[in-house]
Amino acid sequence: MVLRITVAIVSLCALSAVEAQDSRLDDVIKRGALRVCTPGDYKPFSLAKADGTFEGIDVDLIQSMAKSLGVEAKFVKTSWPKLMDDFVEKCDIGVGGISVNLDRQKRAFFTTAYMVNGKAPITKCENVAKFQTVADIDKPGVTVIENPGGSNEKFARANFKQAKIVIFNDNTTIFDEILKGNADVMISESVETIVQSKLRPGLCAVNPDRPLQYGEMAYLIPRGDATFKAWVDQWLHLARATGEYDRTVALWLK
Repeated sequence: MVLRITVAIVSLCALSAVEAQDSRLDDVIKRGALRVCTPGDYKPFSLAKADGTFEGIDVDLIQSMAKSLGVEAKFVKTSWPKLMDDFVEKCDIGVGGISVNLDRQKRAFFTTAYMVNGKAPITKCENVAKFQTVADIDKPGVTVIENPGGSNEKFARANFKQAKIVIFNDNTTIFDEILKGNADVMISESVETIVQSKLRPGLCAVNPDRPLQYGEMAYLIPRGDATFKAWVDQWLHLARATGEYDRTVALWLK
């Protein structure tokens, strides 16, 4: 009996040692590259430029993270409908203003949330008083426009049963559709509504400090990889503690 227990303990320890070594963290360091999936259409988090490079809050943070690992950040362009498939098949981490939700959690781990950022409407400034609540928006004759495949579309379909929902594929020009009169309102993350209202005179964020739904943003990492998650969480903690995170965010939200 003692022998059997001893063998079981030794086997368990050996298995734990193997599992401890089996992490994407080691693969990334050995490869010399951190593969980063991002839709690249979500200002101020990640935006694909014409020359094939990316810019934004998450881009700057991930490049700094990769530098801390001694590797290069290699960005992989994806889309919101294909985000999870591309992440699982091609990437080590997923970024770009990704909202934490339970459906995504089925296929990946989330890091500790780095931003609390709920859903808020954006509309023409003249219509702000008309679209204060979900009930205000969910009326016949109101057109809600959303990008496909992400949490914005999911929120709209869950909450608007009378308003017309229009899906627009280009998330970089979608806000212009409101200015053109092709839609009345869009629901997005509160920080994006603030940024877009600064970029596009005539558009105003509606109560971004009091969002319609609580939300968090975090990075995707491989499901089950506690070692990699612990390292990224620690990096994010130190980025906050040293002020790097706040400086990066301030740069893009000024």
